[in-house]
Amino acid sequence: MSEPCNIAAALPRLAAEAPDRIAMRCPGSDGRYATALTYAQLDARSDAIAAGLAARGIVRGTRTVVMVRPTPEFFLLMYALFKVGAVPVLVDPGIDRRALKQCLGEAAAEAFVGIPLAMLARVLLGWSRAARVRITTGARPWFADATLAAVERDGAGAGAQLADTVPDDVAAILFTSGSTGVPKGVVYRHRHFAAQVAMLRDAFGLAPGGVDLPTFPPFALFDPALGLTSVIPDMDPTRPASADPRKLHAAIARFGVTQLFGSPALMRVLAEHGVPLPTVTRVTSAGAPVPADVVAKICALLPPDAQFWTPYGATECLPVAVIEGCELMTLRARTETGAGTCVGRPVPPNEVRIIRVTDDAIPEWSDDQLVKPGQVGEITVAGPTATDTYFKRDAQTRLAKIHEAGATGERIVHRMGDLGYFDAEGRLWFCGRKSQRVVTAATTLCTEQVEPVFDTHPDVRRTALVGLGARGAQRPLLCVELHKGVARGEHARIAAELRHIGEGFVHTARVDSVLFHSAFPVDIRHNAKIGREKLAAWAAREVRRGKVFEPVKQEG
Repeated sequence: MSEPCNIAAALPRLAAEAPDRIAMRCPGSDGRYATALTYAQLDARSDAIAAGLAARGIVRGTRTVVMVRPTPEFFLLMYALFKVGAVPVLVDPGIDRRALKQCLGEAAAEAFVGIPLAMLARVLLGWSRAARVRITTGARPWFADATLAAVERDGAGAGAQLADTVPDDVAAILFTSGSTGVPKGVVYRHRHFAAQVAMLRDAFGLAPGGVDLPTFPPFALFDPALGLTSVIPDMDPTRPASADPRKLHAAIARFGVTQLFGSPALMRVLAEHGVPLPTVTRVTSAGAPVPADVVAKICALLPPDAQFWTPYGATECLPVAVIEGCELMTLRARTETGAGTCVGRPVPPNEVRIIRVTDDAIPEWSDDQLVKPGQVGEITVAGPTATDTYFKRDAQTRLAKIHEAGATGERIVHRMGDLGYFDAEGRLWFCGRKSQRVVTAATTLCTEQVEPVFDTHPDVRRTALVGLGARGAQRPLLCVELHKGVARGEHARIAAELRHIGEGFVHTARVDSVLFHSAFPVDIRHNAKIGREKLAAWAAREVRRGKVFEPVKQEG
């Protein structure tokens, strides 16, 4: 009899094959890694929790908000929910409180599991009022019906738990970070998780027995299904840019970490720390384009045979394409002269196609929508991980999904909301978010084709292109964040030098207005995606105050 389509189905199999292999190591409040779970323990304890949840009415299809930090309880709970066929609802806790309440309201969860602070906030702020089952990870059931420990005790001895879930059953609702708008709940079916595990394994050559340091907790959920050992880092996962590199290095050295995943912001932390990573043979970074200087520095810290992968994708569809760091570095000059950022080749069996840019919905697929080779358009993907809907967001679903009829039936084509093109070698290039393009009276400017040109200035940490005014008549403006230590008195000189750099390329020549910002707003999930919408609003206010550096008008 075949296994149910369920990411948790791998646990009992691995517990039987390698019961004593460490599945997970977690730091305690003192930073020491006193807690370790073997595959046998993770399987047995998640079975007990699953049975206890079922006894309290959390069963197949029950939407359950999970607000638990990346502790052993989080992973035990998530696998227990998968085993009973419940639907975990995950929302980034760092988003705006009003947006968080809206997301939780939309999810209409029937159960709520959280740390004591989340349980208190639920009562005070009115989160998830419809939740009829409330469980806390705390020692006492304050603002809850029971503690997670009591749930596990009640389910002890119940035996194996694994619902006979099928591919199309809803497995989870994962909210986007909301970096370009209000977060949306992405509906994941069990087949999406199963496909992600298979595609990540094949794309990166992941084999059982490796030791992973996943600095983005949801990625740690894949590790048990891949037979890996997860070492949960001692850091705040919502602030990767503020991680202590010494703590990361200590865990890497102590447990012989062979691979790590982190956002570009965390990669920069390790790159600037500059200490070699002799045991690490595979690094993966996603969430935003990784700056070329960070790739170069990280590659220099790794063993000669190590690989640095930068997959491209989104919550709605991951992975889409992938490129290795060495190849990326060979294309650095093209990025710095306005080609965009190469994100590699599509991961099989994805079909990635480029269509004409439009902000309108496209109900049905037509090949007439395709652009010519080499032309910039919107990136679309059809494949086994392309999700098909947003939860209770019909309007957003219509804008992001295209129905395509084929010989084997209908499939969903996901619109990435990103602009890009294929080069002559079949590589996909990312040019920026569609919603962040700047459309002037004369041309369309893409952020990833403009900013890397200006980022080459030695005093510049990063830049952000924004547009002021109505699309179609926007004025392009370059926001600039400088390296620490650059004096304010240098702004006029740097602005003039940036304009000179821009004059060397057709697509940057018109970007001649410069504003300096102390620290760009970034997304809450990866601390890497620049909040250009917020910057545009700020820039408009600064322009009205006359703070912008503009070219000197010539007399006569």
